[in-house]
Amino acid sequence: MTDDAGPPPSSDRQSGSGLPVGDLLDTSTVTVDLPVPSSALAIGAHPDDVEFGAGATLAKWAAAGCRVHHLVLTDGSKGSWDPGEDLGRLVADRMEECRAAAARIDGEPGRSDDPPQRVVFLGRVDGELDDDAATRREVARVIRTVRPDVVLGHDPWRRYRLHPDHRAAGFLTIHALVAARDPHFFADLGLEPHRPTSLLLWEADQPNHVERAEGFADAKVQALLCHHSQLESTMGVDPAEGGGVGAGVEPSGDGREVFAARLGWQLNQHGALAGIGAGEAFHLMTGL
Repeated sequence: MTDDAGPPPSSDRQSGSGLPVGDLLDTSTVTVDLPVPSSALAIGAHPDDVEFGAGATLAKWAAAGCRVHHLVLTDGSKGSWDPGEDLGRLVADRMEECRAAAARIDGEPGRSDDPPQRVVFLGRVDGELDDDAATRREVARVIRTVRPDVVLGHDPWRRYRLHPDHRAAGFLTIHALVAARDPHFFADLGLEPHRPTSLLLWEADQPNHVERAEGFADAKVQALLCHHSQLESTMGVDPAEGGGVGAGVEPSGDGREVFAARLGWQLNQHGALAGIGAGEAFHLMTGL
């Protein structure tokens, strides 16, 4: 196990590291590292959820040649503490932030053209996500179109979860996966069924698998810092620190360093479940 002194000092509003992935439960048997998939689809409720849940894993796979795809289910329109926020602009900003973060994960932050289907936005209203048939149909369409070897998403069985979108996103992911693999679900889509080999659920209530993250912690940090609109509310980084944060400008100085240290501590806690260094923990399901 790593040192148990706890996370670096911070003004966290939550226990532990204060990051959205949450604390972990110990487990007796934990596997390490899937074979690098040829393609992966990560399904997040909000524009920054994929990076928090699996940013280092996806960056590692992308560096090894995996085609990484992101599916964002909601428009992120509740992601501001400002009552006077221009919500149309916020939604547009969050889409751009998400594209920039995906490019960081792919190791191509300077690209002006996104590969097809690197980021797909479903556009459901933030805070109102439902596991309904129409939404399952759209997620199944993406799975059948992208045809990923591995699907990643929220664990819907995470205990004491506060945000309803995360739970709904988790159930949408597993229900759409079932629909995508079986030919009589949504046959009118005209797309061949597709059965992924593995499902990885982040924020796992019972983690049983860890992906090594050594060498990819900074990619996760850089991807998350692309979400400028969420620096204060989600990441605890003061937007005024280091001369302010504007579009395309990353925070500097203490704010960034503290955030990176908190993420590093969390990655070490995840890795400790498998007796390794930095890692990201999941609940792995196979035989889908």
